[in-house]
Amino acid sequence: MGEKWTTANIPDQRGRVAVVTGANTGLGFETAKALAERGASVVLAVRDVEKGEQAAARMTGDVTVQQLDLTSLDSVRSAAAALRSRLDRIDLLINNAGVMYTPKRVTRDGFEMQFGTNHLGHFALTGLLLDLMLPLPGSRVVTVSSTGHRIRAAIHFDDLQWERSYSRAAAYGQSKLANLMFTYELQRRLATRGTTVALAAHPGMSSTELTRNSPAALRLPLTWLAPLITQTPAMGALPTLRAATDPAALGGQYYGPGGRFEIEGHPRLVTSSPQSYEATLQQRLWFVSESLTGVGFPILQSRQPHSSPTGSATTM
Repeated sequence: MGEKWTTANIPDQRGRVAVVTGANTGLGFETAKALAERGASVVLAVRDVEKGEQAAARMTGDVTVQQLDLTSLDSVRSAAAALRSRLDRIDLLINNAGVMYTPKRVTRDGFEMQFGTNHLGHFALTGLLLDLMLPLPGSRVVTVSSTGHRIRAAIHFDDLQWERSYSRAAAYGQSKLANLMFTYELQRRLATRGTTVALAAHPGMSSTELTRNSPAALRLPLTWLAPLITQTPAMGALPTLRAATDPAALGGQYYGPGGRFEIEGHPRLVTSSPQSYEATLQQRLWFVSESLTGVGFPILQSRQPHSSPTGSATTM
């Protein structure tokens, strides 16, 4: 389809069901809006139902709202149960919601906020909904990562919850690296099924509310530079939409903006950091994520980690 892929390239989505997390604003809103306009039945999975309803009112098509708080595993389980009670299929699961550069805080389950929200919440949600996807050829799990997965990023298995020290940027990088490792390991496990596939995307630098938690020293420069280095949320959503709908997209692929340094531009295939492709680390992260969330993927072929990971949380 060339390098100028836009929403006009999205195939007819009638008959398909899409669940988009964090869809009341920014990238998630634009993703959900585009899918609904092409005929999909779209569920906005959002923390604030009132804001979700307001967002749905600004969209055309079949759009409904489901409460989902990714900072609470109880909420994730409740949301998954509610979705299972009202849906008999999910063709697209878009793991879009996220937080960035938060002060040191923990989720209701005691996980570091960025790792718990961006990775563990979506890991659990995917595991709880996957059997609604597996019977459907062409179904896709798309997880939104970031170029931040390259910045001071590592999976700190000896201190996943940043209890000994804390860096906003490094914790964010860990969570976004985890998004990619989850995608690649999920695709490896899905490959033998031949129906559902897993892909990842990143928006480049988009003007959204995600930077609201940035330190004050960063917020002012970002405010001045934003018009020069960022693109609109609608453009930032295109890599996710391409990963979700392009008939030529394959499991395990990663889409991002095609411009210089992947900051802006129309979506194309991109590559992630060498670390993100390390299968041993992917498997180790998978194992610890199952342990921390209590959510397994028994329907998929089991893979054994090469070493025993350790992670800690204050409560389980």
